Amino acid sequence: MKLNESVSTQEPQDLYLPVMSEVLEVKRLTELETLYTVQLPGGRDLGHQPGQFVEVSVFGVGEAPFSISSSPTRQGVFELGIRRVGLLTEKLAELKPGDKVGIRGPFGHGIDLEKFKGKDVLIIAGGIGLVPMRSLINYVLDRRDEFGRLIICYGSRSDQELLFTDEIAAWQEDPDVDFHVTVDRGSPQWEGKVGVITTLIPGLDLDLDRTVCCVCGPPVMYRFVLLALKSRGLPDEAIYMSLERRMKCGVGKCGHCQINHSYVCQDGPVYHYPDLKSLEEAL
Repeated sequence: MKLNESVSTQEPQDLYLPVMSEVLEVKRLTELETLYTVQLPGGRDLGHQPGQFVEVSVFGVGEAPFSISSSPTRQGVFELGIRRVGLLTEKLAELKPGDKVGIRGPFGHGIDLEKFKGKDVLIIAGGIGLVPMRSLINYVLDRRDEFGRLIICYGSRSDQELLFTDEIAAWQEDPDVDFHVTVDRGSPQWEGKVGVITTLIPGLDLDLDRTVCCVCGPPVMYRFVLLALKSRGLPDEAIYMSLERRMKCGVGKCGHCQINHSYVCQDGPVYHYPDLKSLEEAL
């Protein structure tokens, strides 16, 4: 993909026009995170790739970008996992089924699924980074015969902040999923692993000739995850990274997400790691 080339499925004249869409379901995930199920008018498909995002607006309040958490294989609706951190997200937290929000998108450069097919898929997600990575996870699970092993490493600050706990329980029981989870600090009830997410990587059973990896999480995590993956011998060409931050307008006009010559809202959020080497400040 050329720099600044958008993969939005909307026509150019619609880039700035929110489509009024219905909130079908609101599910609390944690004290701060909520999962919204949204439907476009007529139930038409969003037409996204895992890793892309949409702009969500509440009129009179504002607009912000949010990652799409559902797989494109699950048609007719899409899901957004949103953390309550400010005025707009406070208003979103008040939404009920039947309420309307404005949707623009999808925007950005998502995951090139053709590069993942036939490979072992390793997903490393830290904190809210599991929200966009859940889209890829469910895509692989829904098209299971198109991929090799599915390996998931998930790290959270605490067990109370774990996302998608029902799905985590299913992944742990699924013989087709090699699932690993750790928390920085555990409650007295936590019986799992305690430690940063990089402590999961040395023990992974990896076929280095056929593994492709996608990483998403807080910025501080990336450098240490890269070091851990390189210590295991995973080549740079097998690593993709989602920079889930800095975006604003979604169409490369405001410059808010610009890193050197690249606009994260269009060239990313998902980057092939070799392409990121000229954007080291992003890591």
